[in-house]
Amino acid sequence: MKQGLGTQLRHLIELLDGAVQDAYAEAGLDYRPRYTPVMRALAGGQPHTVSQIAEAAGITQPAATQTVALMVKEGWLEAQASPTDARQKLLVLSPQGKRLLPKLQACWRATAAAADDLDAELPHPLSDTLARAIDALAQRPFSERIRQAKE
Repeated sequence: MKQGLGTQLRHLIELLDGAVQDAYAEAGLDYRPRYTPVMRALAGGQPHTVSQIAEAAGITQPAATQTVALMVKEGWLEAQASPTDARQKLLVLSPQGKRLLPKLQACWRATAAAADDLDAELPHPLSDTLARAIDALAQRPFSERIRQAKE
């Protein structure tokens, strides 16, 4: 039986995230792969709002909000009041986040090299295929494609 697209994607994410999670554990880091886009957005040292993090990371605002809340709770980030707008919180790396950033960056380099290796083994690089799929869905959402398939 052929697996559906969603099932295949979930399985692929399990395989990738599981291996990345193991690499973090081997490096002595108690860290989740989902934190990486947020850490990368803040690695330059500039405070960001959740909206700025979401935009820089290429994730939705709800996803950024949930991830940031976990990261603050686990001590990776700190929230501070904005000097210009008291309703806004600015997020920065905590001392723990700053201290562990070099170890994380080493893991990111290894992960990028492993992704390049995987791309080289495939007839079409997975990263290119995923980028094209995301672009195609931005042009014509999957929900529209489903509606058209029902007609």
